[in-house]
Amino acid sequence: MIVLGIETSCDETSAAVLDDSRVLSNVVSSQLVHVQYGGVVPELASRAHLRLLQPVVERALSEAGIGREQVEGIAVTHGPGLVGALLVGLTFAKGYSLAADIPFIGVNHMEGHIYGNLLTVEHIDFPVLFLIVSGGHTQLVLMKDHLDYRIIGSTRDDAVGEAFDKSAKVMGLGYPGGPVIDKLARGGDASFVRFPQSFLKEDHFDFSYSGLKTSVLTYVEQHSPQHMAEHQADICASFQKAAIDVLISKTLRAAKVHNVRAIAFAGGVAANGYLRAGIVEQGRKAGFDVYTPQMAYCTDNAAMIAYAGLHRLRRGEHSSQNLNAFPSLTLGS
Repeated sequence: MIVLGIETSCDETSAAVLDDSRVLSNVVSSQLVHVQYGGVVPELASRAHLRLLQPVVERALSEAGIGREQVEGIAVTHGPGLVGALLVGLTFAKGYSLAADIPFIGVNHMEGHIYGNLLTVEHIDFPVLFLIVSGGHTQLVLMKDHLDYRIIGSTRDDAVGEAFDKSAKVMGLGYPGGPVIDKLARGGDASFVRFPQSFLKEDHFDFSYSGLKTSVLTYVEQHSPQHMAEHQADICASFQKAAIDVLISKTLRAAKVHNVRAIAFAGGVAANGYLRAGIVEQGRKAGFDVYTPQMAYCTDNAAMIAYAGLHRLRRGEHSSQNLNAFPSLTLGS
C-alpha cells in the first residue's frame, strides 16, 4: 500500500511516501524563523506551514517517483501539537483525500514517534516498553501489540525536552538547546554539579523536570558569567546526567516489573547521545532487546506518521471529513 504521510504538528513541515514499510521519500523542512525568538512562535509556525506544505508534498512525491494517482491512502497528524499548525496539515489531507477519492487517517503524533522507531525493526517481540521523550512529552508506554497501548508513567509537570531547551536558554546556549547541550557535555565532567534527580528512587514511573530547571536557573544566578564560560562543558554534562539517568533507571525498572521482552525509545530526545548509549548498554546488560531508532526518525518527520497510519489503514480504519485537530490529544484516545 502506498501511503502519503503529512506532519505539521509544530515547526517541521514534512511529507513522506511509504510503500508498505519501505520509505521512498521523507522530506523535512525546518522553520529557522523561530531561532531568533528562543522558541517556537505558533502564529509564525502556522504561516510557514501554509507556505511550505504544497512544495514539500510535491518534492516528496517526486523523490519517491510516485504520481499523485498512485497514492492509495493519506496519514496526517491531528494531535497533539499547535492547533493552528495541525489544522494546516489536516485541511490539506482532507482536500487531497476528496480530490483523489482515497481514504485518510488522523494519526496521534506520539503514536507516530513509536512507529518511527519500529520502522527499522525487522521483527517486533511484543510486549515492548517504550520511553517517549520530546519537547512536550515524557512517557513510559506499554505496547502489547500493534496499536495497543497503555501509559504507565508520564511527567507531572515539564517534559525532558523542554527542560533541555529552557536550561540551554538560561545558560545562553541558544535554541534548540538539546543538541547544543549534548555536544558540549561530551567534553565535560558530569560530577561537577550535583543537580536534583526527581523521583529517581520512587516506586512509581512518573517523572518531574520543573525542579531541575529551577536548579539550573538558581545555579546561573549564583555564579559569574566567567565561571559559566569556563565550566560550560562540565555544567552541561552535569545537567544531562541528572536529566537522563532518571529516564534510563525508570525505564529499566518498569521493564522488569511488566515483564517485557524489549525496550525502545522514541521522540526528539531519543537523538541524545548519552541517552542512546546508556539505554542500549544497560538495557542489553539487563537482558532486554533494545530497539534503537535511526536519527532521521527521532525528530518530527512524516515517515513515522505514514507508517503508523499504514497500520490503521490496513485494518480498514479511516477518518471522516469532520475530524478536528486536538492540541492535547492523548495516546490511545
